[in-house]
Amino acid sequence: MSAGGTSVDRDPGLGGVHAALAGLTTRGRSFLAAGVAAALCSFVLGQADLLRVGLLLIALPLVCVAVVYRTRYRVAGSRRLDPGRVPAGSEARVQLRIDNVSRLPTGVLMLQDRVPYVLGPRPRFVLDRVETGGRREVSYRVRSDLRGRYPLGPLQLRLTDPFGMCELTRAFSGYDTLTVVPRAEPLPPVRLSGEAAGYGDGRHRSLALAGEDDVIPRGYRHGDDLRRVHWRSTARYGELMVRREEQPQRARCTVLLDTRRVAHQGAGPDSPFEWAVSGAASAAVHLLERGYSVRLLTDTGSSVPGHDGAGGHASAHDSADAAGLVLDTLSVMRHSDGAGFSRAHDVLRGGSEGLLVAFLGELDEEQAMLVARMRQRSGVAVAFVLDGAAWARGGAWTRPRHLDERLRLLRDAGWAALPVAPGMPLPELWRQADQYRAQHGGVTAPGAADGGWA
Repeated sequence: MSAGGTSVDRDPGLGGVHAALAGLTTRGRSFLAAGVAAALCSFVLGQADLLRVGLLLIALPLVCVAVVYRTRYRVAGSRRLDPGRVPAGSEARVQLRIDNVSRLPTGVLMLQDRVPYVLGPRPRFVLDRVETGGRREVSYRVRSDLRGRYPLGPLQLRLTDPFGMCELTRAFSGYDTLTVVPRAEPLPPVRLSGEAAGYGDGRHRSLALAGEDDVIPRGYRHGDDLRRVHWRSTARYGELMVRREEQPQRARCTVLLDTRRVAHQGAGPDSPFEWAVSGAASAAVHLLERGYSVRLLTDTGSSVPGHDGAGGHASAHDSADAAGLVLDTLSVMRHSDGAGFSRAHDVLRGGSEGLLVAFLGELDEEQAMLVARMRQRSGVAVAFVLDGAAWARGGAWTRPRHLDERLRLLRDAGWAALPVAPGMPLPELWRQADQYRAQHGGVTAPGAADGGWA
């Protein structure tokens, strides 16, 4: 139920009198059984007074069933979720509102909202008599350490009689969705050598070197501003020419996330895969805030915002919306059944990338060599390689020999490759990547656009 609410009269799914009788509580069933037993005993013992007692015990729960079943309360319910997107481990507040839109006051109502078990216990509230035109507001909080999308609802009302003999449940039809996104850690604003071509100071320098004589004109179109007329080209071509609109290039970045099931061990909020997802979210949000156009790419070759966007990169002009798109995608990111990076390599081979940030699981030699070749189309390439076995072992970390070999393959190809073990904070690794690039001179691959680091 979103803002505006949903009104309900009587739930048609109750199924008539049989469903109403099924709503008898333990107390109601006990009264009914005692009444039947008393009536039978009255015939056996020949006691007329006992028969009257039995009939009274039988009649009371049946009358309560009839009263509850014929109740015609008309109420409207609404739910407000604040906020609708929360990081893992944070709380969201859910406010429920019930309005009595009928001409009669209600009796005692039990309000219950259905929530997944990972968000906490199912909230229940007892509402006293709601006067005509009155309203009641209650709220509860939900929290999840696991990212995902969780439905809230439908909202249910339980109607009961004053004696507690019968209880019927009537439900609204609407529900809301709580999106729990991976936690994005704030990263330090470090900078390595180089900047994407056509961006920042480099772009201003290129314009200054080009000069006005190098402006590429086009033919005049109806509606063009006359102040953009390029008179020198007009005289040269003999027709009215105007300056083209400037298309400033933005610094671009691809965040590569390794989702292969074989590359990550364990599950849960403290697993290496969740660390990688959180790292990808942190890097994407940080770079969007720094003015980059960011694309999220997985080993399966799927990218966000997708190939239908401008170059497949989320626009940096509205970093909040772009970050929300990336975080929503990461909230439902799951393991893939693939075994390699060939599809991601094909996507990266299609164009020149300014900055490549990769969060990788365990690599064999073949996949390490394939990832190393991805560096050829990038300016600055940074890889965080997780040691999944260290998460499984726990305790003190000893870097295995095969991990050093994989790191050497990546570094020989120009990657700033860093190992990741349990307990290592991403902000500190971010700084170490900056130091590594500074120590190695920020050399870029031949023929690739120089990349930036922020």
